[in-house]
Amino acid sequence: MLITSAARQLSTKRLSSAFMRSRASFATTTRSQSTMADSDSDDDKDIVQGHIFRKDKAGSPSPWAVFDAWGAGTDVIPSKFDKTKLTPDAVRIPMEGENKDALPTETEILESYDNLLASRSSVHFGYPYNLMYDHSELYSFMKYSINNLGDPFVPSNYGVHSRQFECSVIDFFAKLWKMEPDSYWGYVTTSGTEGNLHGILLARESHPDGILYTSQETHYSIFKAARYYRMQCEAIPTLPMGEIDYEQLARRLEKNRDKPAIINVNIGTTVKGAVDNLDRILEILQTLEIPKENYHIHCDGALFALMMPFVKGGSELSFEKPIDSIAVSGHKMLGCPMPCGIALCRKEHVEKVEQHIDYLNSVDTTIMGSRNGQAALYMWYSLRKKGLDGIERDVRHCMDTAKYLRDKLTEAGIQCRLNDLSSTVVLERPMDDNFIKRWQLACEEDIAHVVVMPNITISKIDRFVSELSESREKFGIKKPVSLFSWV
Repeated sequence: MLITSAARQLSTKRLSSAFMRSRASFATTTRSQSTMADSDSDDDKDIVQGHIFRKDKAGSPSPWAVFDAWGAGTDVIPSKFDKTKLTPDAVRIPMEGENKDALPTETEILESYDNLLASRSSVHFGYPYNLMYDHSELYSFMKYSINNLGDPFVPSNYGVHSRQFECSVIDFFAKLWKMEPDSYWGYVTTSGTEGNLHGILLARESHPDGILYTSQETHYSIFKAARYYRMQCEAIPTLPMGEIDYEQLARRLEKNRDKPAIINVNIGTTVKGAVDNLDRILEILQTLEIPKENYHIHCDGALFALMMPFVKGGSELSFEKPIDSIAVSGHKMLGCPMPCGIALCRKEHVEKVEQHIDYLNSVDTTIMGSRNGQAALYMWYSLRKKGLDGIERDVRHCMDTAKYLRDKLTEAGIQCRLNDLSSTVVLERPMDDNFIKRWQLACEEDIAHVVVMPNITISKIDRFVSELSESREKFGIKKPVSLFSWV
């Protein structure tokens, strides 16, 4: 398809506009930082807190992370978009012979959509996505169809790829989790779910008659994998704070010791952010005298696996221990404009599933065939810009700011809980559905949660708690039974 001159101008105009917003945001951030020493008024403090510069305040993300392209880390952006431009009829694609003149133009639709996303990104509280990022330096690469089809380590005949960046990302995570050189394999996935599907697939290929054990509070993708691969799956009850019940796990393993064990270890559950204790699970296996050749351990680390190395307490996540595979998301803690992630495993496992494909001149080892090469490039860029120090600052911000939110809710008389190894604050489910939708809260039965990410600031938390308090006064409360057992 030929790209028209008008289309190029529209694309250039929109990219230029986005870049100018980035520059303006950065300039505002820099001015706030430069006036810290000159002014200590309440207004100036709020601006500084909004960008988390103060060492004595909750959080201190990396300087690069503060460069906020889309306003996700600034104050709440009013919803100023034309809804009529985004209705199903307005955005429909006319067929041959239909009158297009009555419809809004593509530019009008996209401008309205841009305003909608800016507003909703500023009140994004319930899902674990880091919206504090800037990738404007990569915009020019969007004109290329970058496809990493095939195995990351086996070049194919397709030359427009980002394999060198993908391999660099894999190497980074392998070093982070202490894997020996030439002992690992991995690839950039479309999401944490794909990483889980791949990890459980490897486990099933190693143990065709194995039983999958995972906690009842596990992400649904693990249970999806069990259905896809027709595996026997045992959902283990959890402790009140969300960890797997270790005594129940031990009983199930003992009962089924005649079959191999495939164990999913949650490095942060979906709703409560609970981390299963890897060392306790390994102790159970050792006590039951289950040999390594009879078990496979997969770690679902979608959000917290990238945070865990920088948090004190808990059992270390490391391939120096007898774990086999791990999945982590790239768009969550790291931040990326498209869903992505990493699947990492011991090399001997992937060798059991690889097949050579003549058409690719590569081997088939991944879940997907064509793979988004842009995602590998974006993850590489984020890791290079942040570095370990930047990630650690982001993690510290999340952990400290989560404690601030917990304390503010408690002061307001709102029931809430926070696991020690988590930035997910669980609270009573608001009675007003409009409030839930406004702040995009994830809810389950009588509880909701806020996942504190680098783009969630002190000023936003203050506003959230204030609006929640007003909502409780107007719509009432329903005390969550599940929170009272969580001590």
